[in-house]
Amino acid sequence: MPSGKTHDAITILLAFPAFAATYAATHNVSSSTTVAAAFIFGGVMFGPDLDTVSRQYSRWYFLGFLWLPYRWCFKHRSRFSHGLILGALLRVVYFLGVSTLLVYLIAFCVSSFNGSSHYDLGYFTDVWRGIGEFVRANLGNDFLLLVFVGLWLGAASHTFTDMAGSFIKTGRVAKFL
Repeated sequence: MPSGKTHDAITILLAFPAFAATYAATHNVSSSTTVAAAFIFGGVMFGPDLDTVSRQYSRWYFLGFLWLPYRWCFKHRSRFSHGLILGALLRVVYFLGVSTLLVYLIAFCVSSFNGSSHYDLGYFTDVWRGIGEFVRANLGNDFLLLVFVGLWLGAASHTFTDMAGSFIKTGRVAKFL
């Protein structure tokens, strides 16, 4: 398999065609920049090697603990970590779930520390709704979709590189699909 440096270099190089393809489809520099930035983040920070102690995992520094349950649940190079279809989707869903839980716990602790007993799930839902409205108003209705596409493509570049390495070594790539 390619090294972490090789994966990073491929991710950076492929961000330019991702920008160009998005621009060709949307004729919008902002959308293209969003996809390219998410592509880089997806390849460098959010890729399939988060299930091991890897370069990607190490880059999360003190937030690396967020990925421990992910590492415990998924076998390295399984369809669920390196899979082209499920890999990035599961990481996005997992990360959103863990982030939501962490933000909720922090907000609950702050609320409890301040002596407020009015903090409940309805309030938390209203806060998230407000964040969503802010994103749509300031970044556009398609922002989250563009971020997901960029994340998926960035992670897919890692998977495609691994598939090429596997094919060269063994002549098979089926386990990645």
